[in-house]
Amino acid sequence: MSITSTTGATRINRTDAKVLAADEFEKFAALTASLTPQQWQTDTDCVGWDVRTMALHVLGSAEAQASPAVFLHQLRRGLPLNKQIESHHWVDGLNELQIRERAGMSNDAVVAQLTTIGPKAVKGRFGTPLPMRYTPVPFGPPVGWKPVNYLLEVGFTRDTWAHRIDIHAVIGRPMQLDPAHDGRLVADIVREWAELHGEPFELHLTGTAGGTFSQGEGGEHVEMDALDFIRTLSGRLPGTGVMHHPLPL
Repeated sequence: MSITSTTGATRINRTDAKVLAADEFEKFAALTASLTPQQWQTDTDCVGWDVRTMALHVLGSAEAQASPAVFLHQLRRGLPLNKQIESHHWVDGLNELQIRERAGMSNDAVVAQLTTIGPKAVKGRFGTPLPMRYTPVPFGPPVGWKPVNYLLEVGFTRDTWAHRIDIHAVIGRPMQLDPAHDGRLVADIVREWAELHGEPFELHLTGTAGGTFSQGEGGEHVEMDALDFIRTLSGRLPGTGVMHHPLPL
């Protein structure tokens, strides 16, 4: 079945992905720069992570994207940590290492590094040699095995974006949404999600980042806020019916 939408957006290509990645790093850094001391300590919907912990993870991930040496270090030291923590995915150990190794940083230092790391991370990701881009990586269900390029072009950007949504959700500050950025990410996620589960549906996502999407005939009609849709797919909010199909971000 094919999906139709009012946005007209197709899947994100490599050129789009580079722009979205750079913009998302800027937006995330700007958000952290605006946080109050109390907001840094606010618990998020990611169990065990407050806002500061989340920012440390995003910074650690960005530094690995910027430097193959840092990435290899995180693989070597992070994977064994999965035995120490309640790991649900092999990346959990890497995330834990990113947080532990930056735990001594001040909030101001975290903001400063987030402000400068974006261009380096984008350059590192999109400078990955062609053969390496197609090395298969296990992402787990429902995504399965995908080439590294999936992570480089959309996965890392979605992760940072989802955590920006997480932070806004718990500090009670609405996100300033841009259809060309947030709406583009939403539309791309809807298309991948629809392809993975294959069920018919009619989906109306409200808000600046939303749109109307459908697949097949006679499917369930769902209307919800676009960011709540993303939070449901990623497990932050419960989903029923066609919305029980996840897409980890």
